[in-house]
Amino acid sequence: MNDAPDLQPPAITDSPCFPGLVEGLIFFYAGYFSQNIINAIGDAVRLRLEQSDAPGGVRRKIFSTFIEMAQNIVHYSSDMLTPPDQATLEMRAGSVMVMHTEGRFFITCANPVDAQYADKLKGILEPLRQMNADQIKDAYRKTLRAETDQDSKGAGLGFLTIAKDSSAPVEFHFAPNEHGLFMFTLKATI
Repeated sequence: MNDAPDLQPPAITDSPCFPGLVEGLIFFYAGYFSQNIINAIGDAVRLRLEQSDAPGGVRRKIFSTFIEMAQNIVHYSSDMLTPPDQATLEMRAGSVMVMHTEGRFFITCANPVDAQYADKLKGILEPLRQMNADQIKDAYRKTLRAETDQDSKGAGLGFLTIAKDSSAPVEFHFAPNEHGLFMFTLKATI
C-alpha cells in the first residue's frame, strides 16, 4: 500500500500512575528485540490484554499478531547488534505498538529493511491485501503443508497468520531513510 498507516496516537489523557499516558495505548516498545525480549514483553502484552474487556478469541489474535510482528523484527530488521550471518540469538531494532480505539485493536510494527527485502515484502503483502478471508485461510493451510524455504525463518506463515487474524486488509508502507534503507511499517486491525 502506498499510504502510510496512521501511526498517530489518540488524544493524551491523564492517568494517576502514568501522567500523559495515551488513551487506548495497550503496549508500546521501541528498541532492540531478541527472543528473550519478545518473551518478556509478551508477558506484559498478555497481562495488559487480560485487563481489557476484549473476548478471549480477540485477545488470542492480538497476541498472535504481536508475536509475529516481533519475530519479523528479530529475523529481518536491517538495524542489528548481532552479525548478519548469526542465525541464533539475533538482536535487531524496531518497534511494536498495540492500541485500542473506537472498538478496534490496531497492532503496528516498524523496522528498517534494505531495498531488496522491501521489494520482496511488497511482492508478498500486496497480493495478500487482495485476498478475501477464505483465500487467506486456504493459503495458510497450503503453506503449513509446504516445504520450508531455506532462506525463510518462518516458512512464510507470519504474514499469513497476521492477515488471517485481521478483520481488515493489512496496511503497509515503506519510507526511505537517511541510511539508504527503508522504514517498513505494517499495521493490522483486529
